[in-house]
Amino acid sequence: MKPPVFDYFAPTSLDEALHLLDLHGEGARPLAGGQSLMPALNFRLAAPSALIDLNGIEALSGVRVEADGSLVAGAMTRHRFFETSPLIRERLPLVHHAMHLVAHVAVRNRGTIGGSLCYSDPSAEWPALCLACEAQMVMQGPAGVRRLPARDFLINMFATALAADEILTEVVFPAWPPTRRWGFQEVSRRKGDFAIVGAVCVLDIDADGLCESARIVVFGATDGPVVLPEAAAELQGHRPDPDRVHRAALHARDAIECRSDLHASADYRSELVQALTTRALHQALADANASHHA
Repeated sequence: MKPPVFDYFAPTSLDEALHLLDLHGEGARPLAGGQSLMPALNFRLAAPSALIDLNGIEALSGVRVEADGSLVAGAMTRHRFFETSPLIRERLPLVHHAMHLVAHVAVRNRGTIGGSLCYSDPSAEWPALCLACEAQMVMQGPAGVRRLPARDFLINMFATALAADEILTEVVFPAWPPTRRWGFQEVSRRKGDFAIVGAVCVLDIDADGLCESARIVVFGATDGPVVLPEAAAELQGHRPDPDRVHRAALHARDAIECRSDLHASADYRSELVQALTTRALHQALADANASHHA
């Protein structure tokens, strides 16, 4: 339960951190909240030669609102900020609601949005939320700044498009429309555990009650979060009545080849995909769920 020997660095600027990454090569690892990396070190599942602690870089923390209404979150912003901030509650209610399901308060006080995204656990909430919100990832490295949508950043289980010499600096969430509704449901064995399966949906409903657009994401069922356009197509252009919701949930179940592990069988996960997609859609369609921010 003791980590292997490594060199420790605590840069205070992004440029300094990038220099250290370049200097120490593939053996270097950035340290964000440490809620996944430190246990991996203690179990000797990871053995970096150098840890580059990003916690002293103030420019990587905090959230700002852009002129177009989009929210830009620094990669070192803690889960707890998203859970307690009135700004997030108003501008990203889906994210605000989901945060209380992320592990426990002690973990949320340290864990960061960037750390979770870069770790890319298939049962984590942040990758699914970013897919549902169509967030963009901003990365910086020796070649400069580049930007990728969440769908291109998240490659597979514990794999992302982030290069070894890059740091994830920001996550950009598009403006949240006033007609948008959302649902978030997950099942875990105990409160605070990783989800066995979760479902996220985002619906834009017009004044006549028709679904202008829909986005459904399932996580935990397979090796990464999955966007389900066929399920969403059942709702788009239609009034999302119970029959439409049922058909969308069936599409979701049939579209995913679920995995089996020590936590749940593939058959159980498949049933959860249908049940949680149904619950998430009904949650989104509840009147009290509508957004009312300015």
